[in-house]
Amino acid sequence: MPSRSVTGFAIVLLFGLATCGPEESASPAIPFAPLVDTALKDPDNPAKIFHVDFAEVEQKYPLSRSHLTALTPENIKTLPQEKIDQIYARITAGPLPVGSYRSAIFFAPGGNLKDRVEELIGGFRGRLAGVTIDTLLLIVGAVWTGKTFYHDQGVARTAIEDVAPLMPLLGNSESIPTESIPRQGPLRFVLPEKKAWMLFPAKYYCGQSLIDGRRESVVIDYNYGEDTDGYRANPDALTGRGGMQLRDEIRMVRPGFYLGRAYVGRMFLLDFTLYDESLAERERAGFAAGQPVIDDCWTGEQATGGISR
Repeated sequence: MPSRSVTGFAIVLLFGLATCGPEESASPAIPFAPLVDTALKDPDNPAKIFHVDFAEVEQKYPLSRSHLTALTPENIKTLPQEKIDQIYARITAGPLPVGSYRSAIFFAPGGNLKDRVEELIGGFRGRLAGVTIDTLLLIVGAVWTGKTFYHDQGVARTAIEDVAPLMPLLGNSESIPTESIPRQGPLRFVLPEKKAWMLFPAKYYCGQSLIDGRRESVVIDYNYGEDTDGYRANPDALTGRGGMQLRDEIRMVRPGFYLGRAYVGRMFLLDFTLYDESLAERERAGFAAGQPVIDDCWTGEQATGGISR
């Protein structure tokens, strides 16, 4: 079990990941279906009119390449959950990701990780007897620090740069497989690679979206991690079918940038982004100019508004 000091450090780090950015980035200027009726006689008491009809949202408020180019991992965090859902429903899965991505969790304004995990814990308490909420917070934060995708294996692994907070769970870190992954940020020009510990394996594939069944998403499924090479029962089992039953799904905003949704079983837990800075910068201009993008997953029968793939 994590020590109090380690757990406290991890929770502070997780809250920082979940909340940093919104105050620094203006909301993106893209169209959304209205969330309230502003034409009411009493403007101080608007009625919420937003309903989840993604087909209508996509038809009336299509997203263009320029809209998607304006989105960043930072400014998307400023939006309420209804608008985040609207963005997700108007994009497609894109290509199955390959290589390393930086990951960051976030919550619609007003939400936080501890409240959300505590809200959902009743659904899997029986499978996690003796596991504390602090341990779950530690695992949840670790799972979305970064991902490396091995396309030929159909496997994604969590790349953790600092295993110190997880040591009470891991024991001997020397037995954990490591890899050199691309560094992101300004230091990548001086030190292009960094060491990461690879944990929490998941299979990834095209599959049914839990929020929008009109088209597929890329599913990142932790429930069959034990079938992958390098699986460690401790702590990998905590994310799988005998533990929290984590399941992610992602869709591509633009090359190098995916928007994701994480679930405990079929219950929504949090939003997250996956970002490959080098790929995103390299492909940004071409994408904005209309360069074709491959969709590996089924895109559905409804045209994706103004987006040409």
